[in-house]
Amino acid sequence: MSEAMISVCFFLFVMATVGAALLLVRWRTEARLQQGGLQPPESLGQKGLAASLQESMFVIGDLAPGQKQPKDPTRNLLVAAGYRSPAAGTIFYGTKVAAALLFGVVLGWIGLLDHDSLTIGFVLFVCGLGFGFLVPDRVLRAKMTRRCVELERALPNSLDLMVLSIEAGQSLDSALIETSRELRGLYPELASEFAQVQMELRAGRSRSEVLYSLGQRTNSMELRKLSTVLIDSDRFGTSLGPALRNHARYLRTRRRQKAQETARKLGVKLVFPVFFLIMPSVFVITLGPAVLTFYEAIGPTLGM
Repeated sequence: MSEAMISVCFFLFVMATVGAALLLVRWRTEARLQQGGLQPPESLGQKGLAASLQESMFVIGDLAPGQKQPKDPTRNLLVAAGYRSPAAGTIFYGTKVAAALLFGVVLGWIGLLDHDSLTIGFVLFVCGLGFGFLVPDRVLRAKMTRRCVELERALPNSLDLMVLSIEAGQSLDSALIETSRELRGLYPELASEFAQVQMELRAGRSRSEVLYSLGQRTNSMELRKLSTVLIDSDRFGTSLGPALRNHARYLRTRRRQKAQETARKLGVKLVFPVFFLIMPSVFVITLGPAVLTFYEAIGPTLGM
């Protein structure tokens, strides 16, 4: 039997062993779920590839030690990215473990097939474990940043709707409900945040705590400023309509200034592409014929 066939058989044996171990863990976790020991994800019991994959990640994540910590910073990142489910942390850690194993096994197998060396295969396996374990973190942070940008983009229009509702005689709670309902189709992320604020207010939390948590959980600087404006208006009894109108004007001014700043930086950023990509082409087109003509004229004289 060739070394390539031995590597393939070893890869299949490892995958079968891992699959059997995960199946046993899944049965054990389902038994604990039936006893009420864990809080399952929302998709547990549903059918479909996405639901099965989410349930599998939940089972794998139950074995990860990080999600059992009392204060997990990853939980804050998940909430900022829009994942508020209690099982989101377990599913995320399960995804990290599965990605690490997948990248490790694939890179290790490639190393064994290409180089026929156990040392290179083991090194690639370890590198794949580290790379696969870090990839979900980068994806989560990118998701959090994109959601933060979407929230800040929707703020000025939402503040205009809130001003209209407040000046029509409604309270802040009613204005939040109306704004969340109107923005549900156009800006679903901000609408969900306003709906979360309203649900927390109905649960009995104080308004200052709810507004403060709005700015903290989204990891958005503009939402923190908005929560500060609302808290100060509620604390000192000032008129809320003019404050929101001024804040909306400030947001639009800041967006316009940021766009102007980006446009002014464009000239500096284009220096290097122009110098290294466009200028050589210009030199070839403009000086190329002159160089050829000079070579044809002086070449016979120099014996070339």
